[in-house]
Order: sequence, then C-alpha cells, then structure tokens
Amino acid sequence: MIRNSKKEDIINIMDIWIRSNINAHNFINSNYFYDNFEFVKESIQKSEVYVYEIKDNVVGFIGLEEGFIQGIFVDEKYRSKGIGKKLITFCKGKYDRLSLNVYCKNKRAIQFYKREGFKIYKKMLEKENNEYEYVMKWQR
Repeated sequence: MIRNSKKEDIINIMDIWIRSNINAHNFINSNYFYDNFEFVKESIQKSEVYVYEIKDNVVGFIGLEEGFIQGIFVDEKYRSKGIGKKLITFCKGKYDRLSLNVYCKNKRAIQFYKREGFKIYKKMLEKENNEYEYVMKWQR
C-alpha cells in the first residue's frame, strides 16, 4: 500500500536510505552518506514523501519536490518485486512531468528509469563527489 509518510516513519525511511545508498553507490565513499544523514533526515521531514508499506512495515519510499524525484529507495529484501515501479506509477498519476538525477555508474537504476519511460536529457558533473550524473525526464 502506498500512503503519505508520517512523522513516525522517519526511522525506517532513514534506515532504508542509508543502506540503499551505500549498496547502490559503492563508487562513492560511504562517509559521504553518513556525513549527510542529518541533513537528509531534516529535508525528508519537510518534503513530499510517499511510503510503500507491507503489513504495517515501510519497505520503500519516494521523495519529491514539485515533480523532481529527490530519491526512490526500496529495502534490499524487497527489491525486484515491483515496489519501485508502483511508487513511480503512483507519482505519474500525480504529475504530468517527472525528472531526476542519477549517477551514470548506477546502471541498474538507469535501466529501471528507462523501462519506466524516462529519457536521458543531459550529463553533468556532480561536484561534491566528482561523479557524473544523468538528468532524466518523463512526461505524459
């Protein structure tokens, strides 16, 4: 089930966020994610966030800001079960256009977004990590 996040979801959300980032971005020093943990936690609590719940347990979430996907994360045990697709589809029902940035080295995520109809619009350098990312967009 997809629903708006609640204040009490933050512990599960942040647990999924840190583990997923470290797992998906092994080309970035994990200290980067730990160093930004509190900033992200505060930002998430102020953002538009939807969670995917199974038996009252948050197993994934998507965060947006005016149609820009800040991030989509699914607990490792629940990946490849259609949860990310359901979260994207839910957001496609709310917005006519969606965009996001994804690291070029995150091949799995790029393929996922392409399957969901996103197209690469440009490549740019993300200065904090000196890594290239793609700007990807979808529109109805």
